Amino acid sequence: MKIKELIVATGNRNKLKEIKELLSDFEMTVKGMKDIWETVPEIEENGTTFFDNAGIKADWVFGKTGIWTLADDSGLCVDALGGEPGVKSARFAGEHGDTKANNRKLLSLISEVPYEKRTARFVCATVLHINEAIVLKAEGTCEGKIGFKESGSNGFGYDPLFYPEGYDKTLAEISNIEKNRISHRGKALQKIKEMLHGYLSN
Repeated sequence: MKIKELIVATGNRNKLKEIKELLSDFEMTVKGMKDIWETVPEIEENGTTFFDNAGIKADWVFGKTGIWTLADDSGLCVDALGGEPGVKSARFAGEHGDTKANNRKLLSLISEVPYEKRTARFVCATVLHINEAIVLKAEGTCEGKIGFKESGSNGFGYDPLFYPEGYDKTLAEISNIEKNRISHRGKALQKIKEMLHGYLSN
């Protein structure tokens, strides 16, 4: 069995590029929502967990298209903030996707926290909607600490602030290959890929 086409339920070109690279060993066409709709539909992500929101997006796009749909919801959980911003990561400062404002707010809130206590983790919940009966789910995490200023340009979101465990560089300073190996999204997608290989071999 082969997959011909898969839609990633995102309008974020950076995320789509990352996921395309992670799924490159499958011979299929990977599209984003901008490839399907001229204006990307607003899907209300009102879940209380990352899996809730990923499921909402996957179900919505699959319901409209009938095409295999992959969705993820991810965010940054900072221990000094009791796990915030969490599911509100993309709209932490108010407007959805205002990365600079989100990063400024985060740095401001933990400005007095010493580095050793700036522990945090990226979490990614991934849902692949194959058909009405089969939905694959996986989660990945990446532990690390929050720096004191943005560093690096090879990333998006909170990447320029996040130092993965064991690294003296931020996620925005390491190569895409290395990032895909250690990142929360990379780990979640690897689990999905393993499940998908099993499904396709049946």
